[in-house]
Amino acid sequence: MSSKENAAINQLLGLLESRYAIRVLWALRDGHAQTFRLLQDSVGGITPNTLNTRIKELRDAGLVNHGGDGYVVTPAGSDLLKRLNELPAFAAKWVASQTKKKSSI
Repeated sequence: MSSKENAAINQLLGLLESRYAIRVLWALRDGHAQTFRLLQDSVGGITPNTLNTRIKELRDAGLVNHGGDGYVVTPAGSDLLKRLNELPAFAAKWVASQTKKKSSI
């Protein structure tokens, strides 16, 4: 991997590592617009201040936008979510392996 690719990955991971950033994107994955309040409920446990900050960061990064009906992912955000689409299957397998590991101890 080139240093330019590495820098791009580090920049993206830095954004996504921010508390609740991936959860905000994930809550918008179905493509339906969500109001601020609905998005806050969908993410769960996020304060209005933190949600405002995450939305601003994700908008600045070109991953989320505000339309007439609420917040939606942009084409770039949708592309990222498509790439993360295998996350649920991986998470289920990972949790099962963790459970097996704990039960064999």
